[in-house]
Amino acid sequence: MIDLDLAAFEAEIAKVALPEDGTIYEPSTPAFEALPLFTELQEKIFGELPIEFGHCSGRNHKLNAVEYHRSSEVDIAATDLYLMLGKQQDIDPETFHYETKRIETFFVPAGTAVELYATTLHFAPCSAGADAEFRCGVVLPRGTNVPLVNMTRGTGEDRLLFANNKWLIAHAESGLEKDGAFVGLVGENLTR
Repeated sequence: MIDLDLAAFEAEIAKVALPEDGTIYEPSTPAFEALPLFTELQEKIFGELPIEFGHCSGRNHKLNAVEYHRSSEVDIAATDLYLMLGKQQDIDPETFHYETKRIETFFVPAGTAVELYATTLHFAPCSAGADAEFRCGVVLPRGTNVPLVNMTRGTGEDRLLFANNKWLIAHAESGLEKDGAFVGLVGENLTR
């Protein structure tokens, strides 16, 4: 957990319109980046590295995929939510498959900020109730999760590169293969 004053952020993210079903992701949200919290995160958590402060919000109950970055990510729960997490080290080094039975689910109460290290497998948070929405701030180095300029798929880990600083392994049930995602999650598409 990271000790931060989140009140102004929570007020801003509450204004974001959410879809009736599914999730939205915005890597950079100007209203969040205008807050004093943005400067505090950039200076104290990311050591003055240029960052982006966006969000992933909506309604979700499925794992669907896992991703990792070459940097930490800070997630800020503005509502109660669950994170399904795994370890990059558990990805099969030959096939780049990952067994979903290795995933662990963690409850993150509203008003909590957590750091996900670069080797933490994660994806969209899950709602804390059947009809509940979730709202989660996402802080990463600037340029993360934006489209690749040179979308080249090689072999090995290169097959997982999905966006800038984003390596992704999708479940066959997710539908993400239509967007070019590598399908390599083995086992049940976990539900929370």
